[in-house]
Parts: sequence; structure tokens; C-alpha cells
Amino acid sequence: MSPSETVGPDTAHKGVLARHPLLFFFLIAAAGSWLVEAPVILSQTGTGILPFTLPVPVQGLTIAAATFTGPTLSAFVMTGVIDGRAGVRRLLRRYVQWRVKLRWYLFVLLVIPASEVFGAIVLPGVAGFYQSLPMAMVLSYPAAFASTFLLGGPLGEEPGWRGFALPRLQSRLGPLAGAATLGVLWALWHFPLFWSGVWTPLTIPNMVMFVVMITALTVVMAWVYNNVNGSLLITMLMHASFNTFANKVVGPLFPAPLLDEYGLLPELVGFGVLALIVVVATRGRLSYGNLRPDEPFRAAAVST
Repeated sequence: MSPSETVGPDTAHKGVLARHPLLFFFLIAAAGSWLVEAPVILSQTGTGILPFTLPVPVQGLTIAAATFTGPTLSAFVMTGVIDGRAGVRRLLRRYVQWRVKLRWYLFVLLVIPASEVFGAIVLPGVAGFYQSLPMAMVLSYPAAFASTFLLGGPLGEEPGWRGFALPRLQSRLGPLAGAATLGVLWALWHFPLFWSGVWTPLTIPNMVMFVVMITALTVVMAWVYNNVNGSLLITMLMHASFNTFANKVVGPLFPAPLLDEYGLLPELVGFGVLALIVVVATRGRLSYGNLRPDEPFRAAAVST
């Protein structure tokens, strides 16, 4: 199944949303998520502005819900406005677009975690803190992966970032600039979580590293997306793969003091190296020529 990048034969009569699809996509995605996350951010576990504390399960479910009320909701609203029911059906079909070459499953499930391990062991002194993982942690990894897939971001975010925004940004700005732009905006969308008490430590270096890391990762994800013809299933699996491995494996595997302070360094290094390899190998095109949209994209009709 192929992704649709079509904006429609005539956006003028559809109103301001259809004339500025990317602008309104990101506005709706941000507002839809940040409003839902606000109780966590303002509570005593966050900024402490409001005099209540939310139970930990409620915090987690609220942040999970925000992925659906933000990127997913925005993707379906904007797709419906631009492409109508046919566009919505195409977007839904990409959720289950599983017929891709085996190597892409292996890449997202094995190479992505391996890049995080590489990013850890090349850091000064980190490899010396290596500890084998408890068997219970190894056995629980599939369950952790499944819960991350469903509630940890992939299922709620990918319909928006890769399903709606990426094809339009690539067409408008080119593959590399489009992916980099999406990476920065995707990272900024996450920023309220730094004040939620869920992400620690809250420091300027960690926030900067997060933006750079997410941007590098987005370049790699755009390359994968283009090679699997816009399969959201594969990008969801990739999203779940790096999230689960980073949260459940890298820290326990390398309990180094450096990673206590700068926990994003393994992902920053690993994804940065991967992105550099992809950019050099594809000459910045990120295999964009392999993407086969359902219908011709009317670039002139797209604006930010």
C-alpha cells in the first residue's frame, strides 16, 4: 500500500486549513497534546503551580492519551479536510502495511538497538560499567515492547509525524531538509514533558541533546519510511524499538555516572552516526526516489 501525498485538485474552496496544511497540522498537534498534558505539568509532580498530585498511573495514561489527541487527531482532521474519506482510508491502510522486505524488520528491531549500544560503548569510561541484564528483564522485554508500541508514543504519534507531515515536508523542502525540519518540530513538541516530572534531569544540555538526537533519528526514519513506501507499521515498530531499548536496556546495561547525568548520549551518538552514514550513502536523498505515492502530489498547492 502506498502513501498518499495528494492535497486535492482544488484547495481554494476548502478553506484556510487546506491552504496551509502543515501549519495547521502542527498547531493542532501541539494544542491537542499540550492541553491534555497540562494537569501533569502544572501538578506538584511537575511545576508545582497547582496544589494537587496525580497518581503515577494517571500521569502515564495522561501522557499516553496526549499522543492520540495531538498528532493522531491532527493527522486525521487534516487528512479529512484535504483528501476526504478516501484519504482517511488510505491513512488507515498504512497502519497495517506489512508487506516490506525482511531486511527492514531486521533494521528497525536489531540495528536500531545495536546503534544505541554502540553509542554507549564509545563514550569515555562507559563500557567499563557493563553489567549483564537479569533474566527477568530479558524475559519481560516483549511485554515492555508491546506496551511501548501501544501507549509509549508509536501508535499515537506516527500517523501524524510520518503519516501526514513527512511526505509533505519532503515534497516541499526536499528529503533531507524536510526530515530535519520535522525532527526539530517533533523534538519541540516533546518539550513540555521536561517540566512534567516524568523526564529528568531538566537541564539545558539535555534539552539541546534531545533536539539534536531526535533530528538525527528523524533523518534515519525518513530513509526507512521512503524505502518501505510509507508503511506506518514499520515506523511504529522502529519508534517502539528505540524507545523500549533506551528505557529498559541501555541504562541497566551500562550504569555509568556519565549516563546518570546525560542519559541521552548513547542515542545521540548512535543515531548521529547512523544519520551521517545514511546521508552520505544516499547523497542526501534518503532514498526518496523509492517512495511511490498513490497519486501525483500537487506541490504548488502545499504551503506551510
